[in-house]
Formats: sequence, C-alpha cells, structure tokens
Amino acid sequence: MKQKKYTLEQLTDGKSPLLLILENLQDPGNLGTMMCTSEGAGVTGVLLSRGCVDIYNPKTIRSTMGSVYRVPFLYTDDLSRDMEKLHEKGITTYAAHLKGKGFYDEESYKGPTAFLIGNEGNGLRDEIADAADIYIRIPMCGQVESLNAAISATLLMYEANRQRRRK
Repeated sequence: MKQKKYTLEQLTDGKSPLLLILENLQDPGNLGTMMCTSEGAGVTGVLLSRGCVDIYNPKTIRSTMGSVYRVPFLYTDDLSRDMEKLHEKGITTYAAHLKGKGFYDEESYKGPTAFLIGNEGNGLRDEIADAADIYIRIPMCGQVESLNAAISATLLMYEANRQRRRK
C-alpha cells in the first residue's frame, strides 16, 4: 500500500481551513485519537513535527478508526517555517499553553484557524509556542495542571466545530 503524500497547500486549501499542529507527540494512541477526532470535528488537515510518533505505527492506525485515510496530514522538517507560511495565508494560530491568559472558549475560531498541541510530558517548545498568535488555556478546577494531549485537542477542535456550525 502506498503511503499518503500531502502538501501544506493541500492542508490549507479552502475558504476557512481548520488545522491541528502537533509537536513531538510520542503516544501512538494519542495521535490516532486526534486523527479520528479531527475528522469528526471537521479539521481540514494535520501538520506534524518530525519528532512525532509515526502515523503508520500499527497502534496509531487502529486508533484512527480509518481517519488516517481521509484526513490530510503532513510531517514537516521545519515547524517554525511552516507556521510562518500559515500566518502569510491569514491563518490564526492558537497555542494550547499553561501561560494562556484567556480561556479557549473566549476566542473566535470561525476564520482560518490552527491549534498547536505539544508533547504529552513537556508541552510545546517555547520557540513554537512563541510563534503562535495567541496563547489559550483550558480552565482547570482542583489541583490538575493539564489534560491528556488528545483530550485537550478534542476540546479545542469541537469548540471550533460548534462555532462554525453557528455562523
């Protein structure tokens, strides 16, 4: 079977792209869950850093529930450069980050949007987080600092989906 090949232009085609940008994810189950959720939430493409787990890992493939064959994705050697290209195309980038001042549900994702999700243990590298237009965070109760990467991505993608359905 041939492996899929996409370009950044294919991921950003369309009137209002909705992208998921993943940096250095290590868990194949998380990546698979994010791919499956991406399809369900209407994400138009997934951009992955080279440090991410292999999308063709058998556990990842199983976790995608077939979405790996339907959601365009691209591994990039230079995430910073590709984020600059996204900005040039008018795509607003949001870093899910503990430094976020505003909550994720206070922003508008009706226009071209990309969400950045970092490594399960370390989050986003500062260089990548600082390249985002806006830091956002998910409100937490109790003593919890953060959620699982796939859960965080799901909340963001479905908030964008909810807003876009109510245009």
